[in-house]
Amino acid sequence: MGRMNMRTIITLLVILVVEGCYWERGVSTTVTYDHKALVIDGKRRILQSGSIHYPRATPDMWPGIISKAKEGGLDVIESYVFWNYHEPVRGQYYFEGRFDLVRFVKTVHEAGLYVHLRIGPYACAEWNYGGFPVWLHFIPGIKFRTSNELFKREMKRFLKKVVNLMKDENLFASQGGPIILAQVENEYGNVEDAYGVGGKLYVKWAAETAVSLNTTVPWVMCAQKDAPDPIINTCNGFYCDGFTPNSPSKPAMWTENYPGWFLAFGYPIPYRPVEDIAFAVARFFEKGGTFQNYYMYFGGTNFGRTAGGPLIATSYDYDAPLDEYGFIRQPKWGHLRDLHIAIKHCEDYLVEADPSRVSLGMNLEAHVYYKTSNDCAAFLANYDSKGDANVTFKGNSYFLPAWSVSILPDCKNVVFNTAKVVSQKTLDDVSFVRNTITRKSSLASSAWDWYKERVGIWGSNSFTASGLLEQINTTKDASDFLWYTTSVNVDEKIERDHKNVVVLSIASLGHAALVFVNKRPVGFGYGNHDDASFVLKKKISLNPGNNTLDVLSMIVGLQNYGPWFDIQGAGVNSVVLSGLKNAKENLSSKRWNYQVGLEGESLGLYKVNLQNSSLWKKGNALPTNQSLIWYKATFLAPDGKGPVSVDLSSMGKGQAWVNGRSIGRYWPAYHSPSTGCTDNCDYRGSYNAWKCLKKCGQPTQTLYHIPRHWLHAGENILVLHEEIGGDPSKISLVTRTGQEICASLSEADLPPSDTWNPKVGFSSEVPQVRLTCDQGWHIASIRFASFGTPEGDCGAYMQGSCHANVTSIYQQACVGKQQCSVPLFAANLRDPCPGVLKRVAVQALCSV
Repeated sequence: MGRMNMRTIITLLVILVVEGCYWERGVSTTVTYDHKALVIDGKRRILQSGSIHYPRATPDMWPGIISKAKEGGLDVIESYVFWNYHEPVRGQYYFEGRFDLVRFVKTVHEAGLYVHLRIGPYACAEWNYGGFPVWLHFIPGIKFRTSNELFKREMKRFLKKVVNLMKDENLFASQGGPIILAQVENEYGNVEDAYGVGGKLYVKWAAETAVSLNTTVPWVMCAQKDAPDPIINTCNGFYCDGFTPNSPSKPAMWTENYPGWFLAFGYPIPYRPVEDIAFAVARFFEKGGTFQNYYMYFGGTNFGRTAGGPLIATSYDYDAPLDEYGFIRQPKWGHLRDLHIAIKHCEDYLVEADPSRVSLGMNLEAHVYYKTSNDCAAFLANYDSKGDANVTFKGNSYFLPAWSVSILPDCKNVVFNTAKVVSQKTLDDVSFVRNTITRKSSLASSAWDWYKERVGIWGSNSFTASGLLEQINTTKDASDFLWYTTSVNVDEKIERDHKNVVVLSIASLGHAALVFVNKRPVGFGYGNHDDASFVLKKKISLNPGNNTLDVLSMIVGLQNYGPWFDIQGAGVNSVVLSGLKNAKENLSSKRWNYQVGLEGESLGLYKVNLQNSSLWKKGNALPTNQSLIWYKATFLAPDGKGPVSVDLSSMGKGQAWVNGRSIGRYWPAYHSPSTGCTDNCDYRGSYNAWKCLKKCGQPTQTLYHIPRHWLHAGENILVLHEEIGGDPSKISLVTRTGQEICASLSEADLPPSDTWNPKVGFSSEVPQVRLTCDQGWHIASIRFASFGTPEGDCGAYMQGSCHANVTSIYQQACVGKQQCSVPLFAANLRDPCPGVLKRVAVQALCSV
C-alpha cells in the first residue's frame, strides 16, 4: 500500500513536470492535410506565405521585417536552410549571428506566424553553390543529387541535424512551435531527367528519408510531379492556377510565386506590376488553391560571398513587397494586403466546397463556392490580355478590366479587383535615390589610405603544374581569385622582324579575368549570367628575351542551378599567342605557376586590427583608376537609426568591407544593355522575367547596404579591394531621412476591403484615402491635396480644371500621425463640379 502511494506521488510529479514544460513551450498543434488544404488542429486553412531568408538580413532587422509581413496579411514565413554556412567544415557547425536559425524561427513564432522550413538541403536561391558546402565536392566518388551512397549519407546527416535541432528547441507544431511544413530537396523535377534512373531512385529515397525523420508535420517537394506519397508536390512559377497535384488526396499549394526577379551584374533591373501578381494569386485561389508563397516577400542582401552564380548581384531586392532595406514598397505591399483580406473573407467557402465554373463569355468565367444554394462566394475573371468586359452574374452587371479578377465574398458585392490599385504609392520606391529625402556625406580624397596589390605570384605557398588548371578544384572556393603565371621568351631577331606585336587570345570558362604582360595590365574579359565563358583577344607588345604573362582569374559566385551544376568549371582553359614565328604558339600546355587568392587577402587588409598598419600608404596624391589596389577610409555613421548604403558608382569591380564585415561584391562598371527597358510596362498578359525592365544602359547596382547594426557610434572603417580601377574620392554614404507617399482615389473606387463584414457588407460605401508611413516615421507635412480633376502622377500632381483645396482637411487628419484615413467625401465639403467623376490626389512627406 505504501509503495502504491509513493508510485502515485511520483507519477503525479512527472505529470506536473511534463505539463509544466508543455505549457512553457506552447500549445501543441496538429498539422495534416487533405485534398483541399492543410488542416491545422482539425480546421482547413487558407494560408498566405512569404519568403524571408534569415542570412540576407541581420538579426536586429528580423522582428521589423516579420512584423510588416504579418501586417501585410501573411500567415506563414518560409525560408531555406543554408548548409554551406551552417557546416563550413565537415562536422563543424555554425548557427550564430545571421545564421542563427533557431533565433529566427523563434522570432517568427513570437510574431504569431507559422514557419515553412525548406531544409533541402539543396536551396538554389541564387546562393553560392546552391547552398551546398564546397567540401562536399571533394569527397572521392561523390555525385550530387542522385542515387549515390556518399551523397545520400551526407545529405541525411545534415537533414537529421537540422530536424533534431528544431526538435530540441520544441519548434515543430506538435511541440508547440511554429513549424507547420518542411521541404526536402528543391525543384529537382526541373533537372531530374538529366540524372536518368539514378534521379528517380533519389527522389524515392529523399521522400522516404524525410518521412523517417518524424517531424510530425507534412513534407513537400516543390516542382516535383513524381513526389511519392505522402509528400505533397507543389507548384513554382509566375502562375499556378493550372496546377494539379499528383494525387487527389493532396491540396494545391504554390511554394514560389515571384513578385519580381533576381538581379545579375550587367543586366537591367526586372520588376513585376502588382496588378499581374494580384491577378495570378486570385486566379490560383479562384480555381482551388489554398496555400501560396511569395518568393521573395523580403529579398535582402547577399552579404560577403554568399551570392550565387554566375554573376548574381549583391542586392537580392527581387522587387519584393518589402525592399532590400526592409522598407515597405508601395503600392505592391498595400495592394497585396488588400487582396489577402478579400481572400480571407472567402475562406470558409474556399475550404468547404469545390468550385463550380460558370462561363461568362470568351475569356470570361466565374468560379463559385457554395455552402448552400443561397450562400456562396465567387471570383469573376477576365483573362483576356486586351479587352475590358461587362458581364452578368446572378442577375447583376459587373465591369471586369482585362486581365483581372473581382472577388465577391457574398456572390454579390465586389470587395476587390486585382487591376484597380487604390493603395498608396511611394515615390521612387527604390531606396535612397532622391536628394530631397536623402543625406549624403562624401569621403574626401585626403581621407583615403591605399595598398597596391602585387601582380602575379606573391607568396611561398604558390605551386607549379603542367597545363591550365580548373579554378574551383584548385581554389576550393577559399577565394574568388586564382593567379595563372608563365613566361614567354622572344628571340631578339624575331622581335626585330615582327616589331614585337602579337595577338594574345585567352579563353575562359568564366567568370572574369584581368591580364598583365610584364606586370602591366593589357586587358579585362568577362562573361555574363547566362554564359559565363568568354574569349579575350588583345594585341600586345613583347620585349626581346623573357616576358611575364600573369592572368588573374575571378569567380563571381559559384553556379547554383541546373543539372550537374556542381561540376561546372571556371577559370582559364586556353592561352594562345599569334604572330610569333608566323604561327600560333599554344601556351596552354606549358608549365604554369599558380597562386590561390590575393596578397591583400592573405595579409588580412580588410580586418579591423590592421587599420593602423604601416602597410597602408598615406598621402594627398590618391592613386585612382588603377587595377588591383586596396583603399581604406574612416567615417562617422550618419545620424538616425535607419539603414545606410554606400554609393560605389565611381568604382569598377571589387568587394567592400565595413568594420571587417563584407557587404558584398560590387561591379558598377558593368552596364546593362542600352535597349529593352520600358517606363510603363503593361501588366496585362503573361509575365516573364524579361517583360518589364528598367535602368537599361546603367549599372545593375550602385548602392550597397550597410546594416545599421554593423556601425559604431564613433569612427567606422570602410575597406575596398578595387580590381579594375575606380575613384574612391567620389564615394558617398547615403541614408534615407524621409519618404514621399501619395494616394489617388476616385468616386468609382471601392471602399477598403477590411471594412467589409459578411453580415452587413461595407461599413461605409465611401472610398477612403489611407496614408501610412513606415514604422518609426510620421506624416510631417501635406505637399499636395486636391479634390476634383487633379492631373499628373505621384511627384508631379497638378490642379485640374475642377479643384477644391482639401489641404487643411488632410493636415488636420494626418500630420503628426504614422497613418491616417480620410473619407473621399469629407464633411461639409462643397462639390466643386457636380456631375463630373471626381477624384482626390494627395502627396505627403514622412519623416522620423
